[in-house]
Amino acid sequence: MARMTTLQYPTAPTTDQVDDFHGTPVADPFRPLEETDAPATRAWIAAENALTRHVLDAAPSRPAIRDRLAELWDVARAGAPWRRGERWFQLRNTGLQDQDVLWTADRPDGDGRVLLDPNRLNEEGTTFLAAVDVSESGELVACATSDAGSDWRTWHVRRVSTGEELPDRITWSKFSSAAWTGDDTGFFYGRFPEPPADAAYDAPNRHMQLRYHRLGTGAADDPVVFETPGEPEWNFEPEVSDEGRVLVVTVQRGTDPETRIFVADLSRGVAAAPVRPLLDAADALYEHIATADGTMYLLTDRDAPLGRVIAVDLDDPAHPREIVPESGDTLERVRLVGGRLAAVYLHDAHHRLARFELDGRHAGDVALPAIGTIVDMAGRPEDPELFLTFVTFASPASVLAVRMADGSVREVSRPALAWDPADFVTEQVFVPSGDGTRIPLFLSHRRDVAPDGDVPTLLYGYGGFHLALGPSFRAEWLAWMERGGLLAVGSLRGGGEYGRPWHDAGRLANKQNVFDDFAACARWLAGSGWTRTGRIGITGRSNGGLLVGASITQHPELFGAAVAEVGVMDMLRFHRFTVGWGWTSDYGSPDDPDQFRTLLAYSPLHNVRPGTAYPPTLVTTGDHDDRVVPGHSFKFAAALQAAQSGEAPVLVRVDTDAGHGLGKPVHKLIDERADVLAFLELALDRA
Repeated sequence: MARMTTLQYPTAPTTDQVDDFHGTPVADPFRPLEETDAPATRAWIAAENALTRHVLDAAPSRPAIRDRLAELWDVARAGAPWRRGERWFQLRNTGLQDQDVLWTADRPDGDGRVLLDPNRLNEEGTTFLAAVDVSESGELVACATSDAGSDWRTWHVRRVSTGEELPDRITWSKFSSAAWTGDDTGFFYGRFPEPPADAAYDAPNRHMQLRYHRLGTGAADDPVVFETPGEPEWNFEPEVSDEGRVLVVTVQRGTDPETRIFVADLSRGVAAAPVRPLLDAADALYEHIATADGTMYLLTDRDAPLGRVIAVDLDDPAHPREIVPESGDTLERVRLVGGRLAAVYLHDAHHRLARFELDGRHAGDVALPAIGTIVDMAGRPEDPELFLTFVTFASPASVLAVRMADGSVREVSRPALAWDPADFVTEQVFVPSGDGTRIPLFLSHRRDVAPDGDVPTLLYGYGGFHLALGPSFRAEWLAWMERGGLLAVGSLRGGGEYGRPWHDAGRLANKQNVFDDFAACARWLAGSGWTRTGRIGITGRSNGGLLVGASITQHPELFGAAVAEVGVMDMLRFHRFTVGWGWTSDYGSPDDPDQFRTLLAYSPLHNVRPGTAYPPTLVTTGDHDDRVVPGHSFKFAAALQAAQSGEAPVLVRVDTDAGHGLGKPVHKLIDERADVLAFLELALDRA
């Protein structure tokens, strides 16, 4: 790999800015890089990208890696089919299509026809379907499109029978789906105030309104159904019960683990349906499963840290009934299909599926094909079958149908593969963290690869926001394993693998546990006989990018390479940009003196130490990321380059016309993943 002495890093714009945090002065010399579109920043981005291309384009393995990734990506993909009226709908991709395409058919396994192909909307492939909601009759579909990776959504309406797009168009929607009324006359959706023309990517995402759009009317006239001016940080997720009589609004502040449930009676029409609180204490998580005949079924962790199902009478919410009690595994998702509850549990970070009667009796478990993950689920209360997609580390999504009457499983579709999943194996070990907590760690590799103390290893983690990390199929992970590498995926504290206690153990004042868990996984790998420190590369995205940044600033000696992607790196200013305020539930707020000290202690940007030999590091971001703004990555990379005392390079890869990752075109993904794998191979081969 290129030595540090051969690289001339671009000069970043700087300032003498010093902020006062509760009496503690904190310098922020790279503050100008927060201005993504400033001329000095754009020049720095161009120079950094040129330097990165100079290094990675010279990597001898990159052409072969990219070619193989294109082959691995060229696999037909499909989501779980769902029904409305007599029509079925499904998202499909032939393999190398930049974006998934919406199809409709007359049966769940039918050939069907294309209803909306976003690849035809943009030559660059950067317009994607962010959300789809079909009316009760199956005749109308509300489609939300987003551009260049932005979280902003524009809603369009399409008539299914003819394929025509209606003139209805709704802008400035975000973090909300659509929900049709039962008569097909319109739908509910969430909308934010229109930001200034030059501030769309910087908007603070506060003061959401729940509105109702009646077809054929102008969006500007859409009535506000629900808003909370006194709580500007509340977001609203609308659903309409299958019988069309009840509007259910889930209310959440940012990423808080507690939610509220509000309802409205639609039997007399939208105009005569005031939204009222049903469960307004915000004392637990409440996830709506279904509502029928005046009874609402909810997944909750109230008095059940691992989750249970309760039933609430809409006229007497103070006395819920327990349907499915808490068990020894985390209850992650529930769906009412075929008159029964399909319950997805996390057992040591991988899924199992069980069926329950509506009175709570266990109707049996469902045999899943392997140790893996259920990705999508679809089905209605009256449907006889539950449809789901299932993945493993070596197998992309296959579509399965579960007959809810007896739990039998049939395969609806399985893609033809250019590899044999049986050539790869996965095992799970449990690694003791510094305080003795057992951390699940999945190890996957080619069947003929054995521990020899020198196997190149990719260690991946996340550890946050109650998100569980288990088996998942990613083309770059398969390519890594094909090339003889070991894939290690850690289920760290802060996630949802073991319910609320596991999440709480890795957030706020306990956030350091997440980094300790990751370091423990690296130490275990280095002492396991599989590999050694210099052959371990770590990767993570978003909150996982924070994980990587904190890991190399705390323990630079533990890793042979690091890839920090779209990470939250400035823990003293994250809450000042876009929706960053919503993450204080996991991170805390630097405006609080005690939480400030916790944040400063691990903030990657503020723990870069001049004169330290950091491992080879690649920092990636998108210049249109309106979730984790690119200034995080820019400032961290500039600080790391300035501090580096060793020979290892610090590179920055900035994807243009790209955001946080959602909806990134396949051709961009293949190039990005080829760069990441080529970088890791270069870095680990030097060790």
